[in-house]
Amino acid sequence: MVQLTPSEGGFDLRLAGRVVLRHRPESLAISVASGDPQVTMVRGNFRLADAPVAAMPLSQCEVAGEDAMVLSSADGSVKLAANLAPDASRLTLVAPTGHDRVTIDFDLAPDDVLWGGGEQMSYLVLNGRNFPMWTSEPGVGREPGTPLTDQASADGSFAGGDYWTTNYPEPTVLCSAGWAISLANAEYVELDAREAGRLRVHVWSHEARIDLFEGAPADLTRQLGARFGSRPALPEWALGGAIVGFKQGEASFERLEALIDAGAAVAGLWCEDWVGIRETSFGRRLFWDWQWNAERYPDLPARIAALKARGIRFLGYVNPYLAVDGPLYPEAAAKGYFAKCLDSDEPYAVDFGEFHAGVVDFTNPAAAEWFAEEVIGQRMLDFGLDGWMADFGEYLPTDLRLFDGDPMQEHNRWPVRWAEVNARAVASRGRTGDVLWFMRAGHTGVQAHCPLLWAGDQSVDFSRHDGIGTVITAALSSGLVGNAFSHSDVGGYTSLFGNIRTPELLLRWYELGAFSPVYRTHEGNRPDENLQIDSTAELIEGFVRCSRIHAHLASYVQHLVAEARATGLPAQRALFLHYPDDRQSFTIQDQYLYGADMMVAPVIEAGAVMRKVYLPDGDWRHLWSGADYAPGWHDVSAPIGQPPVFYRPESAFASLFAGVAA
Repeated sequence: MVQLTPSEGGFDLRLAGRVVLRHRPESLAISVASGDPQVTMVRGNFRLADAPVAAMPLSQCEVAGEDAMVLSSADGSVKLAANLAPDASRLTLVAPTGHDRVTIDFDLAPDDVLWGGGEQMSYLVLNGRNFPMWTSEPGVGREPGTPLTDQASADGSFAGGDYWTTNYPEPTVLCSAGWAISLANAEYVELDAREAGRLRVHVWSHEARIDLFEGAPADLTRQLGARFGSRPALPEWALGGAIVGFKQGEASFERLEALIDAGAAVAGLWCEDWVGIRETSFGRRLFWDWQWNAERYPDLPARIAALKARGIRFLGYVNPYLAVDGPLYPEAAAKGYFAKCLDSDEPYAVDFGEFHAGVVDFTNPAAAEWFAEEVIGQRMLDFGLDGWMADFGEYLPTDLRLFDGDPMQEHNRWPVRWAEVNARAVASRGRTGDVLWFMRAGHTGVQAHCPLLWAGDQSVDFSRHDGIGTVITAALSSGLVGNAFSHSDVGGYTSLFGNIRTPELLLRWYELGAFSPVYRTHEGNRPDENLQIDSTAELIEGFVRCSRIHAHLASYVQHLVAEARATGLPAQRALFLHYPDDRQSFTIQDQYLYGADMMVAPVIEAGAVMRKVYLPDGDWRHLWSGADYAPGWHDVSAPIGQPPVFYRPESAFASLFAGVAA
């Protein structure tokens, strides 16, 4: 039972049967300050700095009513109100006027393990590190001191990133002791678990709103998901094979037919270049004006209809910005739908690298409605698209003027507003659950709208912090906070400084895609320099095989979709969700439970033909050999085409699983 009680001249917050917040005159858990934020953005890469001035210590405490305390300085000049909601679901801390920083120290036991932080790419466990919560480009390489990261940051842009940079941060923490906290704040937050025995939460606001949860890890995940209602369902058509990503204009259709002729199971064709292309030094990018480019795809309406008649859907691309040199830009500008410059009514133009774009201001209800109806609704859904990548959402600068609100507070909300616009457009056509759209950016609340995450722009390699393995960590971490479904660009995306795909990388990523809810390929930012899924006979054969595995498992994935909507549990699960008493499972981030009945351990190291796999309590059967394995650690053979995958022999889907290797 959650309790806020006075104790020894201070107070205790009790959660999950233990004191997690202990404020005493001689040991202060809460402090306030006044900040001076400095925000630097270069093409979606952010760095934030502060020069806080601390207020006098809050060394006095008095009861202000039931579940209410007032903390004050010794001279009474600084006061903070602490209130527990009547249903004990939220702790609210309000600092006095003139103070806009609140810091809270939560107590941890020596063996407590922390997870959360939204979609984290590098570390599932938060202990020992600090995680800033600010949506941004994740960076290239994400490991300062390595060649790829240092080259990306050499121009002073810090575009190389770091372990904590992510498209989708969320100030939510789950603890192995049976509790979770989730801040309702959209402002910048730091989750600092560097010091043993303490979780420090630092909020750039005068008010910290902290939602409180109790339960085992799976119960916490269910509760976190339930905050926003039932998860949107994935369309059944998307589960029955691969979504092939090509961006070669009319030639995309010929390449698709060749894969189908080779035996591939295909659910969709994804041509992000349906809007046209723009060649830049970064690579082949798109023309940001969200309507059909007839020059690149002259017969697209007929092509879409013909594919759909064969059960193959067509998908495109959109983001919440408009290129200044596109035809939609002047229409939106004339209506006043862009965010403005601070010192004028001119639209604010964001530098996206060799072109600029206006920010459609979703704090303006008319602008949000226009984008949902006239852009996504009319130019995409009515045109015939059955899905799209809803890209970006993390670029909102802080030095602009919005129709409503402070950009420092709106920055993290922007992906949620963007998700809401997409969901509104789909719902307006009565097609929720039939249209497949997916996002990389997020923050608290995106779960209510977005049916599918994708893990962003991984490098085309096996690197520790930006390669294939990060998409597993991304799926597990985002799944803990209420996002049911995740997937990735099969083959990776970012190719820079001579870093290109190898056949091995593509083949291993096929395997990961086959055992993901959605299996979607991408040509990457430099398609002409990189291997593609149809570049060689070997790559075609591997793609075909894995597409058919994905299609074979469709009925199981449909079961996971129904389960996610009913229980809030994600499709790809951290092991401890089902084995909360197995401490060995707490830190595993390179394998996952695919539902409760299947264990998947993708190969994420170059040259590996074997990998170590942990099997928790119970019976497990190897998918490829049919051999039974006992619980514990095993060195498992992993030739290309046979990643370590196990299933429960007693599962209702056992015969389906056994058929994969048949």
